[in-house]
Amino acid sequence: MARRVHCRGTGLHSGKEISLSLQPAPAGSGIRFQRTDLPHKPAFRLEAESIVNTTLATVAAHPTNPTCRISTIEHLLGALHALEIDNLLIQVDGPELPVLDGCAEAFVFLLQCAGVTQLEAMRNRMEILQPVEVSKDGASARLAPLSVEEQASPGLYLDLSIAFPQSVIGRQSWSMQLNAQSFRQDIARARTFVAFEDIAALQAQGLARGGSLQNAVVVQDTQVLNPEGTRGKDEFVRHKVLDAIGDLYCNGLQIIGHFSGCRSGHALHNRLLRALMATPEAWRLLPAGAASTPEIKQGNALLPLRRLHDIRHLWSAVS
Repeated sequence: MARRVHCRGTGLHSGKEISLSLQPAPAGSGIRFQRTDLPHKPAFRLEAESIVNTTLATVAAHPTNPTCRISTIEHLLGALHALEIDNLLIQVDGPELPVLDGCAEAFVFLLQCAGVTQLEAMRNRMEILQPVEVSKDGASARLAPLSVEEQASPGLYLDLSIAFPQSVIGRQSWSMQLNAQSFRQDIARARTFVAFEDIAALQAQGLARGGSLQNAVVVQDTQVLNPEGTRGKDEFVRHKVLDAIGDLYCNGLQIIGHFSGCRSGHALHNRLLRALMATPEAWRLLPAGAASTPEIKQGNALLPLRRLHDIRHLWSAVS
């Protein structure tokens, strides 16, 4: 990032008003988190092993101070992954990131307001050399090497399918190659969703206390309860793709490979990353530009201004 940006918003699960600050960071520092509301304000670098909870959100914690934890990081991580931001200090004054309008569009907007700059260091990417797969209760997540056709344009390819009992969702699937353009166009605006009948139980567990029709799609069997409806009939699977893109960035490395998910979620995504890191023969670090084709450069066009009214709760001050 070229300069600092910040915003305020509501935490999806805590219901608290939270300030978020995104600070430029030097080369090699990676993605780091800091709780400014805690004593001593310890900062920690994000790694797959940092994830300590995956119940309805991805939660990271300081490796030696487990009370320093930050929840609901997946949407911002998805934007960072797509925009190829490798070094960043993320500061919050509460237990989770603000949910804003329940997707990643507001984070993309903030990052583009800040601007992106190149640092004087070589970027390493993680190339998948052998398949790695995890599964549980009929759900699965897999990372595999690129096919011969995909090697012509190396990067992260994703295939994901979902199946929900609510007929308004049902079975959906989505396939894509991750880049800044495809993320902004197809993924960034897809909102988190919940079944109406589950809300009371979630709130009794201390979850979803900040949820509303302004930051989540609420479904009830055959219908969507939000007055504006969905942002396309496949918004549900596109949001699950957003979650996967964010979860796969929890090691701070962009992946060259093919991800396949069937009914996968935060827990399986983290298990997959841990399994990958525990299988050193399944991957290698590849410096940018070392692949058979040149590094792909993405544009930095700002989001259309007409969409700014959709970014509810975003009280942004770019400094």
